[in-house]
Amino acid sequence: MGTTRYNTKDATSIFAYSKGLLHKSLAEAVKEINPLIDVNEIDFKGKGGLGQLVEKFYYGYEPNSSPLPDFPEAGVELKTTPLKKDAKENYLIKERLVCDMIDFCEIVKYSFEESPFYKKSLLMLIIFYLHVKGKPLRDLEFIYSVLWILKDKDLVIIKHDYEVIINKIKQGKAHELSEGDTMYLAACRKGQKDDSLREQPFSAVKAPRRAFSLKPAYMRTILDFVKNSKSDMATNTDVDIRYLELVNKEDLKNESFENILTDRILKFKNWDYKQIARYFNMQITSKEKSKYARVVKRIFSDKLNNFEDAEEIRKAGIIVKTIRVKSNGHIKESMSFENINYNEFLEIDDWINSRWYEIITSRFMFVVFKEDETPSPEWKDEKRFILDTVLFWTMPEKDIQTAEQYWNNIKANVISDTLEDSDNTFWTLADNKFFHVRPKAQNMLQKCLSPISGKRVPKKAYWFNNKYIETIIGKSSN
Repeated sequence: MGTTRYNTKDATSIFAYSKGLLHKSLAEAVKEINPLIDVNEIDFKGKGGLGQLVEKFYYGYEPNSSPLPDFPEAGVELKTTPLKKDAKENYLIKERLVCDMIDFCEIVKYSFEESPFYKKSLLMLIIFYLHVKGKPLRDLEFIYSVLWILKDKDLVIIKHDYEVIINKIKQGKAHELSEGDTMYLAACRKGQKDDSLREQPFSAVKAPRRAFSLKPAYMRTILDFVKNSKSDMATNTDVDIRYLELVNKEDLKNESFENILTDRILKFKNWDYKQIARYFNMQITSKEKSKYARVVKRIFSDKLNNFEDAEEIRKAGIIVKTIRVKSNGHIKESMSFENINYNEFLEIDDWINSRWYEIITSRFMFVVFKEDETPSPEWKDEKRFILDTVLFWTMPEKDIQTAEQYWNNIKANVISDTLEDSDNTFWTLADNKFFHVRPKAQNMLQKCLSPISGKRVPKKAYWFNNKYIETIIGKSSN
């Protein structure tokens, strides 16, 4: 069917053929190829995804479990991935891109360049479609097509991510793998919670199923790439994309991104923000709430307005936070994140695809300033904090279980429409459960619409408790 319409040996031809899917459903696209087909046949009797339907009914080959790419002669792997829309009708990434299942016992035998992941995922045809809950797969609309090659600095970072994952398996810690261990390439959870666990080669402890995946943050950069191309089709195979980078490819051949950033920051160890500001000729006043974040951004780069402007931070989804620790080890401030999107709790079935899950499985970078009580005339009206340490942190699995309970509590309140302060059972700071729900200071009186009743309800945000942050920083200094 499809093989007469494109060259199976040519990546450009395979990519060009995907144009026939865009702004149509699979049923509509296949009907154009074969007007006699019964669209009800565009389905799987068993379990199958939209990508497999595209392979079979549009590109005309039978889906298989080969370790080679879908188009082996062209070296192209076909992937479909869902988008969603926000309130302003903008397209957003819905989830990570799963690339290849991880066989713990087999994968440790392969170097990165020999691995099935490398062979299958080096060059991918990624077709984005709009997810609509409850709609048959064959009727979902395709929006963008991207021919994407993993190359240059991205490939160096992904290779390092792969090695981090493999080394953890070799240490007998496959059951401790986390998406927060790495930057662009992750070992994501695969399957349902009650699925059987898998054997691992260097430990008797069985581990949950995992797959190599490109993180949602990395997928957002691919989506941004095609959006910025002003076309519904784009490829990075023949272009050099320039971003604001914190480290270059040559740096990464000798040292990890985390070590490079840590060394850069710790050159200013025991400096306060005023000293750092003077060094860089920055104008900062004591009344600025973001003064600590500002000096850290300046240490990173003189061109950085927001942490997310940096290529590596944006693609990895790294969450950078500055923390001030009192001389007694206490942390006064809890840590806020973004406002809760109540609508999301109706749109997704599995919390692993939630924004909260992406946040708590992110790689965190904490830049810690500690209180210095040495008397100084310059600090008579303000407590002095000096730069002390840098901590890259991943939430442990036992805390992720608590984070799931927190998410389920929020969902229960959304579903029951108990979002008013007098009705809800949101976790509070006083509950001492690691996380709590409350407004951000600037949003105390702001409201949004309940997805259930449509009435106006208070905006709330995700928070880490200050005592929880104390345990994280305390453990790192022991």
